[in-house]
Amino acid sequence: MTDRYCVMGNPVEHSKSPWIHARFAELTGHDLRYDRQQVLPGDFPRAVQAFRAEGGKGCNVTVPFKFEAAALATRRSARAQLAQACNTLRFDGHEIFGDNTDGIGLVSDIAGNAGVALAGLDLLLIGAGGAAAGVLGPLIEARPRTIVVANRNKERAARLMERHASLGRAHGVALVAAGLDDIRGAFDLLVNATASSLSGGSVPVPATVLKPGALACDMMYGPLAHAFLDWAQRHGAVPRDGLGMLVEQAAEAFRIWRGVRPPSTQVLAELRSMVDSQR
Repeated sequence: MTDRYCVMGNPVEHSKSPWIHARFAELTGHDLRYDRQQVLPGDFPRAVQAFRAEGGKGCNVTVPFKFEAAALATRRSARAQLAQACNTLRFDGHEIFGDNTDGIGLVSDIAGNAGVALAGLDLLLIGAGGAAAGVLGPLIEARPRTIVVANRNKERAARLMERHASLGRAHGVALVAAGLDDIRGAFDLLVNATASSLSGGSVPVPATVLKPGALACDMMYGPLAHAFLDWAQRHGAVPRDGLGMLVEQAAEAFRIWRGVRPPSTQVLAELRSMVDSQR
């Protein structure tokens, strides 16, 4: 029988994950089906259990259910445990294994696809929700000089920093929590992990946070990211959307599910060409 996977979220209709995983399966010779599943607020645990009961093998999880996914998992990877958020679930018999591939996907895209070494840089991460929690650990492990986590609710950013404090010390990375209105200095790298692009809102920080030529990354992609990308370019930064992160985190999820790492570079190039032709 064909193995079944899906992405669960709300909204989810824009997701390119079904195309990505279908292409991974084609290139690696694996027989699987991957669908989108929009889940109503409050219905996530039931939706996961129903998908398992129908024979599903695993799922990806996007906004706003990453914290719920971590709570639902009966066993978690070290990086998911630190993030307290999961974007990947694998069903192992009676167990639900939870992992978070967002961070390794982001770092792989920045370092590998964009060609930007993170070591020694000053980094601003906007947001303190599930998306930010998922990427902070791997960003620390890449050894930038400083990471400032800025959030509308500064206390939430501080709690996220406290959870990662020992990891920061181990890698020699200075960690700072800030509110959106009290960010100090300019940065080599900006990562937008808020839902501002998803909701059509404005960029939640002033352009003064950008050093000339800074890399400005949004986790969104396609039309949702256009406003952020245009903002970054207007202010002298190098804009990058979340398409590369999406493909790289999907490749890691595919490895967790199927035991093989698919050719992410090829799939990203194909997807980028397809998305750019639609702009």
